[in-house]
Amino acid sequence: MDAQGRGRGDDIDPADQWVLNPATGEYELRLGPSAPQPPVPGPRAGGPRGPGGTRRARTPGREVPPQRRRGPGQPAPGRRGGRAPQKKPKARKVLLWTGGTMAFVVLTTGTAGYFYLKHLEGNVTTTDVGDAARSNFSKDEAFNILVLGTDKRTGAGNKGYGDKGSLGHADTTVLLHVSKDRTNATALSIPRDLIVDIPDCRTKLEDGTETVVPGLQGARFNRSLGEGGRDAGCTMRTVEAATGIKPDHFMMADFNAVKTLTTAVGGVDVCLAKPVDDKKSHLKLPAGESTVEGEQALAFVRTRSSFGNQGDLDRIKVQQQFLASLMRKMSSGDTLTSPTKLLKLAEAATEALTVDKALGDVNTLKDVALELKKVPTKNISFATVPVKDNPAERVKATVVLDESRAPQLFDAIRDDVSLTDVKQKKKKEKAAVAARLKGEKAPASEVRVQVLNGGAPGGSAQATLSWLQVEQGVTKSENGGNAAGQLARTTLEYAPDQAAQARRLAAILGLSGAAMKPGESVTNAQGVPAMTLTLGKDFKGAGVKLDGSGGKPPEVDKSTADKVECAS
Repeated sequence: MDAQGRGRGDDIDPADQWVLNPATGEYELRLGPSAPQPPVPGPRAGGPRGPGGTRRARTPGREVPPQRRRGPGQPAPGRRGGRAPQKKPKARKVLLWTGGTMAFVVLTTGTAGYFYLKHLEGNVTTTDVGDAARSNFSKDEAFNILVLGTDKRTGAGNKGYGDKGSLGHADTTVLLHVSKDRTNATALSIPRDLIVDIPDCRTKLEDGTETVVPGLQGARFNRSLGEGGRDAGCTMRTVEAATGIKPDHFMMADFNAVKTLTTAVGGVDVCLAKPVDDKKSHLKLPAGESTVEGEQALAFVRTRSSFGNQGDLDRIKVQQQFLASLMRKMSSGDTLTSPTKLLKLAEAATEALTVDKALGDVNTLKDVALELKKVPTKNISFATVPVKDNPAERVKATVVLDESRAPQLFDAIRDDVSLTDVKQKKKKEKAAVAARLKGEKAPASEVRVQVLNGGAPGGSAQATLSWLQVEQGVTKSENGGNAAGQLARTTLEYAPDQAAQARRLAAILGLSGAAMKPGESVTNAQGVPAMTLTLGKDFKGAGVKLDGSGGKPPEVDKSTADKVECAS
């Protein structure tokens, strides 16, 4: 019997399986005694014990109520009529994102929920897409997750949706970029009717053998999935070919995801600028705010003929508004502090997911969740690939890239530039900056520095040197070639008597105090002491400051997850 079954058996409410751990101050999932349990500090016979098994006094407001069967009329702990903990629980680390017919959920609980997480891991379907996806998830780098919603007609009540006989095209596609410093994220929608070149794609068949699916020239983007046996890896390769941005992982779901997830979370608030009575999607809602779930939620994100110019681009805007609302709902205390609601959500979400091999591991899902949780909703931007009508068509049915705007947006995402204004320095870093940058700055013309490449793309040292000399007036600079080794982060080493020069160069480059390394000077080609600037793997390009302030976001229509917008 799984964790849910144990929670429902013997009249035990799933909410009672979450108890406060006095050692951490967090609520943790404690399963029933029928399953092996990892040790969790809690009450024992004769009262709690301290280190070494010695007894210690109870701390008021931090008790862990023993899990017990409730009698008739007896309220659950922490509910009305029962004794509520005096310390508010920290939000459960659950993050749900869903747009249109696609969704993804990642979840983590404390170590006491390990066995339940393994159960959830069993719900998730994985697909081996080979080298189209990374073999592991890195917590120390920016990452891109391709979120796919298919029009596959699986599940009860879905026969009337999508294309009859479809194996599941890429009906809704969002490329989610999460910044390296976790201060911001960009959710880029890719129109399904965008004309692209679909590259050849190596896929694995059900019997384990491999085959190469021939590519297509000038085809609709949605054909990169499903048709001809193309899997999500083919769509990932298509995205990279079209945008120059390589997806690291993918998450995929079908029509059922929207219905089950919105029901699990208790509905999603939406707003309409005018009443809608759509005969095709069967959506009927008044003007103003409404709450939708299940079939009605799916109808909302599938509706086209009632919004804008009745095309897919306007439907994308509605789906982005829906996703933003769902994210606000998920970050609200009503959801994050309700164990019962979270259990239902976790079950529904993981059952709806198909992911690449790396994300199918429970510990990886936990890591992804923790990283996503760091991004504030106000800095999550929604944008759509800039497009224009296909000039080759008389009847406008498809779109092509707008070459005057799309490359700038792709470059911004690839260079990890936020579409919103963000404060990127953390408290500890601010203290380091204040200590090392406080004081007089030397004129740029007096700054002597040798630039080395220690992990940046080839040619970065020369490009930076040219930018410093021509645009910043740092004329006493030179190219030192490649560093002896590679660095994860760009550093500036300087001698004590070069502090004023270091402060000026740090201001020009956007270096943090942590990147400034007091040490020794080097002798430059003129035989004069100089500082050493080593460009690391975090280098984003000449003129792009390391704190992100130098990278100007492109002019693009966007919205953010913290704003309420009404579909029109």
